[in-house]
Amino acid sequence: MSEIIQNRYEFVYLFDVKDGNPNGDPDAGNTPRVDPETGHGLISDVCLKRKVRNYVAIVKGEKPPFDIYIKEKAVLNDIHEKAYEAIGENPKEKSKEGKEARRTGEVVEKAREWLCKNFYDIRTFGAVMATEVNAGIVKGPIQLTFARSVVPVISLEHSITRLAVTNKRDRESERTMGRKHTIPYGLYRCHGFVSAHYAEKSGFTESDLELFWEALRNMFDHDRSAARGEMNFRKLVIFKHVSKDPHQAKLGTNPAHVLLESVKVKCLRQDHEPIRSYEDFHVTVPQSSDFKGIEVIEY
Repeated sequence: MSEIIQNRYEFVYLFDVKDGNPNGDPDAGNTPRVDPETGHGLISDVCLKRKVRNYVAIVKGEKPPFDIYIKEKAVLNDIHEKAYEAIGENPKEKSKEGKEARRTGEVVEKAREWLCKNFYDIRTFGAVMATEVNAGIVKGPIQLTFARSVVPVISLEHSITRLAVTNKRDRESERTMGRKHTIPYGLYRCHGFVSAHYAEKSGFTESDLELFWEALRNMFDHDRSAARGEMNFRKLVIFKHVSKDPHQAKLGTNPAHVLLESVKVKCLRQDHEPIRSYEDFHVTVPQSSDFKGIEVIEY
């Protein structure tokens, strides 16, 4: 059985999009998310976690201990009830007044532990499960930032047509019109953090961590769609905190911002020249010898 991770990690994750919409904003007509002040593209952490979940579901078949908690049409209270039944408890215990009571204390903790053990995304990203069927709260060991494009992006809007019609009354129309939004090219940078302290509480293991690194490298190959164009993984730089003192390895040996900022991404194009490929950038990755107590792992 794989052991709980014993080291703190930070990582820099680079990926790109070509002629696609990597993360539409539903409040803005599903246009690509953009920082209005700088023009840099944005992709939410929730969007990236969804892709990780989908990859794990494909690879592991949505079976314990790699089942997925947050997925399409999942009824969370039903999952919590299943956890209570698995530990031999009634999820809908009645109070003295005969009303349904929210469970608390030791029983909730057992349900929380069962869910962590069986659901990969709970023990990885955490979950707020204090619903009507209370299963507690898990703070996940892996946290992600929004991904931000290295340079400003241009959002384009395209008219598209469809020969088929939706309703019979539109049969005489020649075509149906629509709109599509794309970014010609964007290189995105995301920062991530892995806590050994919270891993101990959720049961996140070394094999879970390896599966997460694998998902980051491969998830775009299983997430193709006409809307997203070409999205590809480009580079993953991992900073592993190492020390002879196990407590120090968990606590960390260097400030996170110093490590993350040591990965430099430089645009090789001159001002106003269009950027259309990863080759238009140069990425500089530090060596393990540049830090004390850090092992640098590069994919």
